[in-house]
Amino acid sequence: MITRAHLFERIAAYQRGERRRSNEDAQAAEHLDELDRNPFIRGDKPLKPAAVLIPVVEREDALTVLLTKRTDHLANHGGQISFPGGRRDEGDADCVATALRETEEEVGLERRHVHVIGELDDYIVGTGYLVRPVIGLVQPPFVLKPHDHEVAEVFEVPLAFALDPANIQRHARDVNGMQRHYFAIQWRDYYIWGATAGMLRNLSEILWRA
Repeated sequence: MITRAHLFERIAAYQRGERRRSNEDAQAAEHLDELDRNPFIRGDKPLKPAAVLIPVVEREDALTVLLTKRTDHLANHGGQISFPGGRRDEGDADCVATALRETEEEVGLERRHVHVIGELDDYIVGTGYLVRPVIGLVQPPFVLKPHDHEVAEVFEVPLAFALDPANIQRHARDVNGMQRHYFAIQWRDYYIWGATAGMLRNLSEILWRA
């Protein structure tokens, strides 16, 4: 079980680095072909700043992580499971402000319920975003009001399950004739993959690092 104290201790001791993470972390470095790499990850195209909130909910029996399932009709990542978040606006003071604002807009979770405890390494998403994952503790009770156009469902996964290294798998599939690698987590009927699973893996490494 992951306790609140253990989470606090590990996040407090973690120093966010300059390394940018991506789905390429799921592939062995010696098998990477430079010409087949995503141009955003390769650095050929400029990245748009964005942020997501990793909401860790303090339930009575255990910690959980709150996730959303995006509506099918969205142009980017439709039907996929993700953290609440989005592109940084000019009025946002920093990435934390972006994550909190986007969370309020997407699921209706007011920022007064969120206690930010840290940030993870930036994550490059293949659609051209440089995403800063912000970790926030969420204290119930709270009321959610999901955005009908963007969010099909909001659900919680036990944090211990989501961060168990045994549950984080490496998968691959063909995209436009090229093989793309990514991390994936199967929980009940929910298939969590791509950047969301990659960010959970990064958090898992921090918590279980010797």
